[in-house]
Amino acid sequence: MTETADELSTPLGQKTERQKRRFRLPFTAVQALAMLLGLFLVAFLTVALFNDNPLGGEPVAHVALRGPAGDDKQPAASSHTEQAAKSPIQQAPAGDNKGDSKTVTIIDGSSGKRQDVVIGSDAADKSGSDSGPATAMAGIDQRLLENSRYGMIPAVADGLKPFTVYAADADRSKAAKMPVVAIVIGGLGVGAAKTTDAIMKLPPAVTLAFTPYGADPAKLAERARAQRHEILLQVPMEPFDYPDNDPGPQTLLTTLTSEQNIDRLYWHLSRFQGYAGIANFMGARFTATDTVMQPIIREAAKRGLGYLDDGSSPRSAAPSLTAAQSMPFAKADFTIDAVPTSAEIDRTLVKLETLAKERGLAVGVASALPVSIERIAAWIKTLEARGIMLVPLTTAMLKSKSG
Repeated sequence: MTETADELSTPLGQKTERQKRRFRLPFTAVQALAMLLGLFLVAFLTVALFNDNPLGGEPVAHVALRGPAGDDKQPAASSHTEQAAKSPIQQAPAGDNKGDSKTVTIIDGSSGKRQDVVIGSDAADKSGSDSGPATAMAGIDQRLLENSRYGMIPAVADGLKPFTVYAADADRSKAAKMPVVAIVIGGLGVGAAKTTDAIMKLPPAVTLAFTPYGADPAKLAERARAQRHEILLQVPMEPFDYPDNDPGPQTLLTTLTSEQNIDRLYWHLSRFQGYAGIANFMGARFTATDTVMQPIIREAAKRGLGYLDDGSSPRSAAPSLTAAQSMPFAKADFTIDAVPTSAEIDRTLVKLETLAKERGLAVGVASALPVSIERIAAWIKTLEARGIMLVPLTTAMLKSKSG
């Protein structure tokens, strides 16, 4: 056995430093971790840069469909993949049994927040009382309904249109002879308290616009109609800063095909019934893009609805597109509570009043903030004495169309 000089001179029981270094790894644990992180970042950037996904950034929705007792034995749908391609929120086609209900559980992909949305349901509401399905809402003309895979949506039948049938009563001959103002309160349906305040504290001539979200928008919409308010459906559309500013599930997007956007429109249209028209909810980018906006306007016009442009986008294509379809239309002149203070709301209401006297017609939109409802309600009480008539939006649309 051959030994080196170092080994011979080393005390018994001890190893040399050279022997210890013989078993060391070529890199440290910190260096190994840095290498793994670098590989992960390279893979992430590759997917982000080269993956062509038109829905990139949109919240992912995982859906659980829960039917009435006994549905557990029904076979699962075989076309799940095809249906997923059409819409990020899955919904089974409406069955022949009108008593069936489906609950869609929406899970926000970024926050994990869950929200149950009942579609075509006669399930009990949160208070425990029974509420009928949207198709059984009081005053709904069954002839003006058409079945879709999401439920009932508006239709034209026997020469009747939802715009005409669901317009609120007004003295239109009087409105034609004097300055008129229309007020639309939007963002309703999410938050029962603020929705109820708008319904009960504002006069029937104020038009109420409901978003498609909320636990039971159909019941709140029915309550508004019971108080003689006419109602609108607000359709979420893509804003310029989407997805950082996200209107909600099933938003109409410029990156989707017209068929996909119309499918999403049907989802919104099915949430409740009895509305005279639709309005944009956000949507500065979408409404300014003629190619994606045109099919939506054409579809809404075909279904006998009016259209309200909230005035937030000066580049909106809605005025010309609705005119081409001979569709009832109005554009908001002012957002009354853009600055939600009593003083600023009062100033904007004065501007609205002045415009009505100059032009004969003015339209204002607002949200259901307590201060907004309070100031608008007080202002409305003074209108008649100043020679201005408060009218529902449909009356203002007809007056504008007649010139």
